[in-house]
Amino acid sequence: MTQPLVTILDDEPEIRLMLADALQEAGFRTASFARATEFEASLKTSSPDVCLVDLGLPDKDGLALVHRLALESGAAIIIISGRAQVQDRVTGLELGADDYIIKPFDPAEVVARVRVRLRKRQTSDKTANQAQFEGWTALFDRYILVDTNGNETPFSHAEGEVLRLFLDNPKRLVSRAHMQETLGGTAGESFDRAMDVRISRLRTKLKEDPKNPRLIKTIYGAGYIFLGDVHWT
Repeated sequence: MTQPLVTILDDEPEIRLMLADALQEAGFRTASFARATEFEASLKTSSPDVCLVDLGLPDKDGLALVHRLALESGAAIIIISGRAQVQDRVTGLELGADDYIIKPFDPAEVVARVRVRLRKRQTSDKTANQAQFEGWTALFDRYILVDTNGNETPFSHAEGEVLRLFLDNPKRLVSRAHMQETLGGTAGESFDRAMDVRISRLRTKLKEDPKNPRLIKTIYGAGYIFLGDVHWT
C-alpha cells in the first residue's frame, strides 16, 4: 500500500529538513517546498494527503493559499506558524485549516497531528460519501453540495467535517464538547469561534435564513441540532 504523502511548505530549510526526517522515519512520504509557486505547481501532478503550510511565505500570502487549498483540495491542512496570537489561529481555522501548530514545536507532535488527521480521513473513507437531505445532496468525495436544480456549491474539507458530523447525528443535540472530541483541536475560544464560522458558512451555502435557520439550529448554552431527514447512499 502506498504510504500517505505529506507536503511541507516552509521557507526555512532547517524546518523542512527536520519535519521531513521525522515524517519519513514515521513511514510517510514527503515533498518539501520553500516557495508557494513551487508547491502549487506540484499539485498538478500529485495529490498530497496532508499539507503542512507555513503562513510567512516569501512569495504569496499563506492564509490565501490555505483558503484556496481548503476549497480546491481534498487534503487535510495543518498550519505551522510562528504567529501565536489567538486571532491568527482563529483566522487560519476560519479559512479552512484543520489544525494549527505554533512554532517552535516538537516534530513528534507534528507527526501525531498528521496521524490524527489521516485516521479521521480513513474513517470517513470507509463510510458512505453521499447524503441526501431536504432537497440537497452532499458529495463528500468531491466536496460539493448539489441542489434540486443541479447547481453545485463547493465546501471545504473543514466545513465537510462539521457537515458530516451533523448528518451522522440528525435530530440529536451535538454539544460543543462532542464537536471538539470528534473533530479534534484544542477546546477554547479559538475552537468555538472557528466552529461558529464554519457553521455560519454552511448555513449560507444551504441558503438558510440567518435569523431563523430551519436545518442547523443553535441550542444556546448547549450546542447545535440538525433537523433534516438524512439518507446516506
